[in-house]
Amino acid sequence: MQNLYQFQTAERIIAGENSFQKAADHISLLGTDIKNILLVTQPSMKRLGFADELKNQLTNKGIHVDVNIQIQPEPTLENIEEVFSEVSKNSYDIVVGLGGGSILDSTKILSVLMTNDCSIESILGTDLVQHPGIPTVLIPTTSGTGAEVTPNAIVTLPDKELKIGVVSKHLYPKLVIMDPVLTVSLPKEITAATGMDAFTHSLESFISNKANPISDMFALESIRLISSSILEAYQQGDSVRARENMLIGSMYGGMALSSAGTAAVHALAYPLGGKYKITHGVANSMLLPHVMEFNMDAVVHRLSLVAEPMGIITLGMSKEQAAAKVVEKIKSWTYHLNIPQDLKEYGVKDKNLEELAYSASQVTRLLNNNPKTVEMKDMKMIYKKLLA
Repeated sequence: MQNLYQFQTAERIIAGENSFQKAADHISLLGTDIKNILLVTQPSMKRLGFADELKNQLTNKGIHVDVNIQIQPEPTLENIEEVFSEVSKNSYDIVVGLGGGSILDSTKILSVLMTNDCSIESILGTDLVQHPGIPTVLIPTTSGTGAEVTPNAIVTLPDKELKIGVVSKHLYPKLVIMDPVLTVSLPKEITAATGMDAFTHSLESFISNKANPISDMFALESIRLISSSILEAYQQGDSVRARENMLIGSMYGGMALSSAGTAAVHALAYPLGGKYKITHGVANSMLLPHVMEFNMDAVVHRLSLVAEPMGIITLGMSKEQAAAKVVEKIKSWTYHLNIPQDLKEYGVKDKNLEELAYSASQVTRLLNNNPKTVEMKDMKMIYKKLLA
């Protein structure tokens, strides 16, 4: 555990059932001179009526709202730049993101592009954004990325067949609104993938090289909330209690990774998304138990501490036994949540493992945060386990 550590998050968070119904009131607290807002959202939010509801709330307060639904799932650099080219023709006081992780990440990037004379490519990496962006309001509609409280935004680079992040303190939003009701309509497969993504954030933060007392607090509570609710949210999607636990657990996972960061699971997941279009949550879910097994000898103590908040009875167990039970339970979740376990379903072949491992090896920011050194041969071995 490192000696020096820090923590930062969104400026204001409003959470609770039906908090979205007063979203315009919450946004109005950001200032009296708000006249024009850009609402970045996705087609499903239009179909469900959430985007129109928010627009109507804001319009009733005399605020003009432009709605953009052009951000794609797992957006490419080019997609975000095309949207920016369109929306930059107007001037906005606030940018609101309503949707899943891709929408929230894109909203953060659009906000800094509006105030920085830069391209997205020039800010890929850590602390390369020079100036604060347009103030953002983030309203998550999935329980997965925790993007609403992180300084990260992920983009896909098709030419490199990889996903890369923009990491900057200027990506933190002014306001977050967390309403579990917005997640009740999530399809089962998205509930599963995003829920496991959130769990991965918390577990990787807890075992990472940058783990610290602040990140540990958020990580362990996230693990407790998600462990107690992920199967219920999947099997009984209308359970607001389970949905709220997942939403808050996801947020805590984002807070944990903001301080401690993720590690090898994410590094290995990025090429799967960049090259084979495997969604981020599914890629993380597939890799998580196998990377933890690889890390086991370096993290057995930390993993054993996770057993209790996961609901595993450890009385009479050794640390090794408790840690093994943690991995066993993760594997059980992936089975009951119907997470794919065979990379062949996505076109991956044995001959592709070298290329995948090389691509993952370039994600040094995350690999350096892993508690155990991961060499090319290790990455190939982990990928191989997913070729049934």
